[in-house]
Amino acid sequence: MKYINQLLLTLGLLWLAACAPEQQKTIIEEASNRWPHGVTYEIFVQSFCDSNGDGIGDLNGMTSKLDYLVDLGVEAVWLMPVMPSPTYHKYDVTDYYDVHQDYGTKEDFQRFVQEAHLREIKVVIDLVINHTSNQHPWFQEAVVNPESKYRDYFVWATEQEIKDEGSLTKEVSEDSDNLKQWHQAEGNQERYYGFFWGGMPDLNFDNPEVVQEIFQIGEFWLSEMDVDGFRLDAAKHIFPDHRPQDNHQWWIDFRQEMEKFKPDVYLIGEVWADLETVAPYLQGLNAVFNFDLSNRIAETIKKGSGPDLAAFQQHVLDFYQDYSSDFIDATFLTNHDQNRIMSVLNGNQEQAKLAASMLMTLPGAPYIYYGEEIGMTGMKPDEQIREPFLWAPQAEDSCRTTWEEPVYSTEQNVPPLSLQQQDPNSIYSHYKSLIHTRKSSDVLALGGIAALDIAPGQLSSFYRFHQGDTVLVLHNLAATPITLLPGDWPARFDAMHNLQDGATSETDQSLTIPAYGSLLIKKSKAL
Repeated sequence: MKYINQLLLTLGLLWLAACAPEQQKTIIEEASNRWPHGVTYEIFVQSFCDSNGDGIGDLNGMTSKLDYLVDLGVEAVWLMPVMPSPTYHKYDVTDYYDVHQDYGTKEDFQRFVQEAHLREIKVVIDLVINHTSNQHPWFQEAVVNPESKYRDYFVWATEQEIKDEGSLTKEVSEDSDNLKQWHQAEGNQERYYGFFWGGMPDLNFDNPEVVQEIFQIGEFWLSEMDVDGFRLDAAKHIFPDHRPQDNHQWWIDFRQEMEKFKPDVYLIGEVWADLETVAPYLQGLNAVFNFDLSNRIAETIKKGSGPDLAAFQQHVLDFYQDYSSDFIDATFLTNHDQNRIMSVLNGNQEQAKLAASMLMTLPGAPYIYYGEEIGMTGMKPDEQIREPFLWAPQAEDSCRTTWEEPVYSTEQNVPPLSLQQQDPNSIYSHYKSLIHTRKSSDVLALGGIAALDIAPGQLSSFYRFHQGDTVLVLHNLAATPITLLPGDWPARFDAMHNLQDGATSETDQSLTIPAYGSLLIKKSKAL
């Protein structure tokens, strides 16, 4: 057998082809309305597409690529910060009511949102409210005028007060390697609090005026700019870490206020911590990112075995139920703060395809980091995990950004998109197939999970189920094929789709799953 891909021509498309035309129409309509359970695409605007030749990605460039995202199959985009900022990454805002001039104008942003919505793509933007830039006018006035109302927009303390409290320094955490959290402002006896670094002074959420300012900022982006929701940066640092209950309550209050402006607003939080710390945030937020699952998928594939992913994910979902009955588990492989998955897997394309297959077949709402679908590589420092997207060979690429000279994602290491689109075996073709598989399957998009032991140590195996339909999912973690005999899976599963060659056969035969390959087996009644 010639294995074309890790997960080829999808189970969902096979189901669709077997349906009557009127059934196909219903399935297509359902598949286009999975938000917020659909696939979201994270974009660093600076590196995505340059429309005006200045070397920096921009809003108009993104608008020109919306049809690409539709074809890929994603249902939402998450934009890293677009507001004015003195840094390339823009996580330190100087104006909450505008867009960075390098990216375009507010009108350009509104046009992007309108065009995205016409294509049924939702738009979520990064909202950075834990801190501002130290160049923000609020902070600039607070530094020079202790009597200004903006002084109390930030947190100040004398060195003795800080020493008495014992909080002059802090520990390294997953989301911050900075050890210093109190910083000196020129001409000031007091120090100001900045969890991440001195260029990002924390806002004082004990001040009611700050709270009202943040509510107004949220209203502006939801009402005037028509975004669908916010990715909330540093969501567990609104108040200091020793006040977790205040953090939880803040997001409950924030959601209630935002729902006044957009009842179906979507709020997803970055809470980079253990499960017990993360879960309570679902009392206010719609969704949180599953960092633990991200790490476990990569480690399991690198080792060729490991902890049972299905059992872990089942535990996570059960644990979340204690805090919310209507939550979204946001799953992903890597994001803009982590080494890219292709580099984590040492450039092994077959393992990278397996990682994508696992992401798309586990429960949750998957997020894809831009360029992941073409196998972009990158290792920290951060600029090198945020390199320019490769749309076409250099001579043909009118959209490629040049603000950063790539170290990892060069044409020598990563075939540009236009070449991969012509190759059915490319990682791009694999991602596209996977995303459309998931869109066309209620079981994969919406279903629950149950762990299963089949060839433990070599296979990651589990059930997915939804409204009477059940799929058995098998992923081969090993670098060698594995052969299963008819009695190796439950007898009630009596037909299978070998997605490597698209074949359907009875399960009275043995089957071979290739190295890093995947297989779905479904009840024959639903075929």
